[in-house]
Amino acid sequence: MNRKPPADLNSGALLSASGAQALDGEASAHWGLNAYALVEAAGRACAGAFSRVYATEKREHSIVVFAGKGNNAADALVMLKALILDGYAQASACSIFAVQIPEPLSGGGTPLSGAMLAVRKLGVTVTVWETAAAAAALAKADVLIDGIAGTGLTGPLHGAALEMAELINAGGQDKPFVVSVDLPSGNFDGWQTGMPLVAAHATLAIEPHKLCLYNQAARPYAGTIIPVRGIFPLALVEKYREAELVAWEAAAARIPPVSKTAYKYERGLVEIMAGSSGAAGAARLAALGAQAAGAGLVRLIVAPSLYPMVAPGCSGIMVVPGGADAEEGRFTPDAALLGPGWGRGEDRRRLLESYLPLEQQGLPLVLDADAIVLAKDIVFNGNTLLTPHPGEFAAYTGLSKDEILCNPLPALRRCAAEKKVHILYKSHVLYVVSPDGRTGIIDGMNPALAAGGSGDVLAGFCASIAARWRSVAARVTQRSKSCDMYDCACAAASLLVRAAQSKNIAGAFFDPAELAAAAAVIAGAAWLPVRSHP
Repeated sequence: MNRKPPADLNSGALLSASGAQALDGEASAHWGLNAYALVEAAGRACAGAFSRVYATEKREHSIVVFAGKGNNAADALVMLKALILDGYAQASACSIFAVQIPEPLSGGGTPLSGAMLAVRKLGVTVTVWETAAAAAALAKADVLIDGIAGTGLTGPLHGAALEMAELINAGGQDKPFVVSVDLPSGNFDGWQTGMPLVAAHATLAIEPHKLCLYNQAARPYAGTIIPVRGIFPLALVEKYREAELVAWEAAAARIPPVSKTAYKYERGLVEIMAGSSGAAGAARLAALGAQAAGAGLVRLIVAPSLYPMVAPGCSGIMVVPGGADAEEGRFTPDAALLGPGWGRGEDRRRLLESYLPLEQQGLPLVLDADAIVLAKDIVFNGNTLLTPHPGEFAAYTGLSKDEILCNPLPALRRCAAEKKVHILYKSHVLYVVSPDGRTGIIDGMNPALAAGGSGDVLAGFCASIAARWRSVAARVTQRSKSCDMYDCACAAASLLVRAAQSKNIAGAFFDPAELAAAAAVIAGAAWLPVRSHP
């Protein structure tokens, strides 16, 4: 199906599946939104979101629904009903295969029985699950709606529900277009790699989105995530918020913009220590990232042997050979970045330790790559950000990589609290966690970022944003310089994703330096003052 890219609405509250059930209960008990009203609203909203994003010239599609026993199945059936009434689907060409058919079918039974009765009256065939008949129907269908299981699931799929999921996944690329309602069936708070899970082309995520939808290992199964909004009152959603889904616009709005009268020192001074033999490119990319995100001055300190290689490619960046010259010309930075391609020798450890008194006094400190390894035994003061990928985080914590890949969030929260450090965890889903428990998730899913150098650019973004915030805070408040490293990391991570999206429209591979160039345009549009017209 041809997809019309949805607006950037992927932001808002995230809940655990158990939290979503509690929200449902309170909506029914205290807000007058009973199960029937919620199912009708959710199903219609899913139909609207789906038909808007996947609009086609063809009308009266053939749709098959795999329905479980609960309200997730009822949502799917109301969605089918709405698509039929809107002319998107043809009732006589649609069919439902259900784990069981509620008896009696009536509007006075359950939301599922009422929804099933409604679609049957429209002429849709309703059949108790039978694998061969379902396979024959799928072979002719344009769309398969997955309504097998939702947030009520507490363990792996089994029985007929498991057979449904296996039949969906057996189709591979030849299967009809699969759209899951709320979650791909099989996903739940305790899902682990290897458990059965429907592989969907798209997921209609009813807001508030569920945290398990963005589980690092489970995320690819959801396909394109389409927000479905307007079901629950905002006040109720905020009451149950456990984390936030972060998009670029929302994250950028939290960062102080550049004033119309700013000069370079007011835009933040970033100091970077990076690079070693064989890794000079990491130093250059980190500096380009800091420059692109708006730093007023970037001072890159490299080993003297690297200076001739690095300096020519760093226009506008102060490149300084390490040693006595670096110390003599040193300014007091507003933020410091250590680690990209840096090496792990004892001299590097001593340099890292020299920044700790400054971090204790409020200096934003970003540690990437080798610096993360060197910092393993350090407890910080809440002003440091670590930017590990899965392998680096496994080494830092001593946990197995497999354990982290399945569900990194518990370990991230525990580590951030124990080490008093902020963490930006890099993968196809990016996590930002603060020592006080705040949690942000940025949905990446861009394979073009899976290349050496993109993490170096990201580290530069982080240091640059933190430096400007700290500089602005000092000037505006006349108090000790400070910034919120959590918000800085969220802005940097979402800027990286947005820059990659802008470069990857045609599906091209690109030099990570192009990420910095793309980000400079995006960041400038967000944070530079707009000229007012007379």
